[in-house]
Amino acid sequence: MKALITLIGRTGLDTSDSDETALRKRLAVVLCVGTLPLTLLWSVIYLAVGAPIAAAIPGFYTAFTPINTAIFAHTRNFRFYRFSQLLLILLLPWLVTLSLGGFRQSSVVIIWAALCPLGSLLLEDLRSTSFWIVGFVVLLIMSAALQPVLSPAALPDPFVTWFFVLNVGAVITITFGLLYHFVGRRNFFQQQAEMLLLNILPKEISAALKTEQRTIADEYPAVSILFADVVGFTPMAARMTPMELVGLLNQVFLCFDELVEKYDLEKIKTIGDCYMVASGVPRSRSDHATALLKLALDMQAAVAGTRFGGRELTFRIGINSGPVVAGIIGRKKFIYDLWGESVNLASRMESHGRARCIQITRSTYELVKDTFDCEAMGTIEVKGAGQMEVWHVLGSKRPGRAASPSAPLGNSPVSAPG
Repeated sequence: MKALITLIGRTGLDTSDSDETALRKRLAVVLCVGTLPLTLLWSVIYLAVGAPIAAAIPGFYTAFTPINTAIFAHTRNFRFYRFSQLLLILLLPWLVTLSLGGFRQSSVVIIWAALCPLGSLLLEDLRSTSFWIVGFVVLLIMSAALQPVLSPAALPDPFVTWFFVLNVGAVITITFGLLYHFVGRRNFFQQQAEMLLLNILPKEISAALKTEQRTIADEYPAVSILFADVVGFTPMAARMTPMELVGLLNQVFLCFDELVEKYDLEKIKTIGDCYMVASGVPRSRSDHATALLKLALDMQAAVAGTRFGGRELTFRIGINSGPVVAGIIGRKKFIYDLWGESVNLASRMESHGRARCIQITRSTYELVKDTFDCEAMGTIEVKGAGQMEVWHVLGSKRPGRAASPSAPLGNSPVSAPG
């Protein structure tokens, strides 16, 4: 039975169908084919109680639907299949109502026609559903208007009563089953979309975008920014195939992603082999610099103890702290990004750094000097900023060890690597 249901659910599907289109096709086939045992049963019962015309109408549906479904499986013309089946679901119960003499003698069998606008609501757009709703209401009004001139069928009262129960109960059960399945699948797709969105944007930004479409840009006075870059990446990439290169970077960045999640930081983006992380956005935190230094040390340890794509990699890491503006701009393919001089200086700390070193500015040093061992490296020439003092982070501070003093401004500058 499970295999049969699976086979029915695949009828008419195409590899190019979106998840929503495939869901609608499955619901259409399940609704139409799934009711065949009931229409056959109704046909047999009506024939047994001496109502051959009423028996022929569901009998026609029982014979037509398998043929129409087989044609749909071959042509994949969902529009025709959907329209023809909804039309039958709307008209046939109304014809049964007329043949049996009205609402009472037919045990309100016209309630089956309500599956037509319901099915349209699940399978089509709202405009099409409005058409079917109007059609259903018109048929109800016509049935009421024709009631005085219809000849009631000679059916036993117990039969009429129990068919009330069967008609109403079956329609409600089918309605509940369709809605349960549809809502369940819709919830699944929404959860998948939510997970995808949260992998692109911070949850606070995602929540803001759901309520209103606007430019999001907020100022943060205290943030730390990290850039990490593979040393010698360009010549290494020249010796690799594109797929090997992508596979290597994917290994590295997956490793870094786990560490970012461990410290509850915000991965901003990757640019080629460069990995950018921020601490203190969009959730402000007093330990933004400390948390980011812990991440940087863990990144160094992870890279030192692992071969990626069969290669040993070395990284330069640069960190700076200060105010930034963070948010998203534009309406298409947006990302959460940071702007400001603090970001530029963090990038310069990485590009002017040394292999296997974590280089920080004075603003970061002042925040972490009591927690980490930092070695003063003198001053370096930074493009756009002139002479700047820099420190290398050696590790977490051991108890009883004092902070390294600032290098005097008269020290010889440390030249940036070529």
